[in-house]
Amino acid sequence: MGSLFRYSPTRNVQSPNSSPHLSPRSLPDPLFPWLTSIRRALDEFRRKPEKCGDSLRVLLENCISNFSDDEQYRDDARFLRICILYGDVTQDFKQIFEMVEAKGICQGQSMLFEAYAAFLIEKGDLLEANKVYRLGISRNAEPLERLKRMYAMFLKHVKEIIQNAATESQVNKIVHERQDQFCVDPWSTSVIDSFLKKKETCIKKYAGYHVSNKIYSGKASLSSLQNSSRNKTLELGGKKYQIKGCSGVGRFAQVYKAFVDNNPDDVVALKIQRPAFVWEFYMYRLLDERIRSEERSSFGFAHRAHIYADSSILVTDYLPHGTLQDAINSHLVTNKVMEEVLCIHYSIEMLRMLETLHSVGIIHGDFKPDNLLVRYSREELSADGFSSRTGNWADQGLCLVDWGRGIDLCLFPAGTNFIGDCQTSGFSCVQMQENQPWKYQVDTYGLCVIVHMMLHGSYMTLEKTAKPDGSYHYQPKKPFKRYWKVELWSNLFSSLLNNRSNESDVMLLQSLRKSFEDHICNNQQMINQLKHLLARQKSSLGLT
Repeated sequence: MGSLFRYSPTRNVQSPNSSPHLSPRSLPDPLFPWLTSIRRALDEFRRKPEKCGDSLRVLLENCISNFSDDEQYRDDARFLRICILYGDVTQDFKQIFEMVEAKGICQGQSMLFEAYAAFLIEKGDLLEANKVYRLGISRNAEPLERLKRMYAMFLKHVKEIIQNAATESQVNKIVHERQDQFCVDPWSTSVIDSFLKKKETCIKKYAGYHVSNKIYSGKASLSSLQNSSRNKTLELGGKKYQIKGCSGVGRFAQVYKAFVDNNPDDVVALKIQRPAFVWEFYMYRLLDERIRSEERSSFGFAHRAHIYADSSILVTDYLPHGTLQDAINSHLVTNKVMEEVLCIHYSIEMLRMLETLHSVGIIHGDFKPDNLLVRYSREELSADGFSSRTGNWADQGLCLVDWGRGIDLCLFPAGTNFIGDCQTSGFSCVQMQENQPWKYQVDTYGLCVIVHMMLHGSYMTLEKTAKPDGSYHYQPKKPFKRYWKVELWSNLFSSLLNNRSNESDVMLLQSLRKSFEDHICNNQQMINQLKHLLARQKSSLGLT
């Protein structure tokens, strides 16, 4: 640590210990006298480690306590070095790493990740060291090339390290990984916060973005809103929103139907979230930028976002027709499942959605029937236009909402794969279940579960069969009905459940979609049946 403090003193500044009446905050650089004192304490520690260890530790603790919340030193490499030194002295680098993560200190500096990884390697924890290197690379920590070289050296020599420090499981998880692939949890708070910080200037320019450093202070407090709330009014940006009911409740958010300025013809959805959450608004504006106009109606729209110190309110389109989950349930209440032609129609819609999203570098991340709103044509569907989605068929289909777990692939380095669980029961893909890296599978597995729910009326459970080459084949446990178009369904599940590649799946999705479209378009009677079933479904939900 001899090069920890490199500076050229330009004035005779007393250390914080030598003059208790001098306020360091009155100096142009309040950290400077601490650096002087720490250097002296470090020199004493090297001469008398047994006697001076405690005084050095206390000095470092006091320094970190004084400056950890100071914006002036948020990206100061000198302060980061003090934190690293404290980790060395206390041998509790994990605590320091968690602290700087939580406070956002020097998250873009490779030195943080290099130091923590070195500490972990010394302790023999190669798996954690591997994760730390990958986390730093996923954040493009500077200097990035040096960090990549360090990581490449780690992988190159890991076999030698393993001989002394690692277990066989560590060999399997580290040595066999490709060096150009990096894994990161895209939903971790630190990853999202770092991206929002980088995109802050861009987000502030988005239409409809309103931010305040105060809490919401309207007449109707947000905390007073209940699921049964009616006719309470929220005032946002010069408009008044009359609450007309709750249409969805999550762990951190509630969604309400509301009239704008008491106009029943101007209806929106208000998503109220605590604490404030900007990421979903960013994802909606990303959709505006990347999705073609003819496909845009399939992905929901956000009018504005009001960000407060304690909460956020997202104003989006309100679709009155319920969700795909409601449509599935409407059949189950009569002890029936969806007719196959309806299942084919919605499968085509979902395949098209994911094909569109994945082709522009977007992953939804929470693909389930509750997040798919049903769109119905206002007028009777015509006999033609189904294959081209023109005429009234352009208004018929699904709309994907709830973008809080959306992933913008363009923010990650090429070759990045993902780790972490979606935490949605029944929708964790095979890779999540087996602790393997994933990418597009988080969406396509969700599609498979939804199709299974439409066909069978139940969640999907898998059957895992060993193959001669040592790999496994996955398929749903429930068999297909013999009168279904078994070839189509079997190909869908087999292709998506057994897709191990984390490369683009757009061609696969397109191929599956076309196989279903060809089947239904070659039979006019099926299109007529679909028209009748959609009209009946709409009527059964009271949506005539």
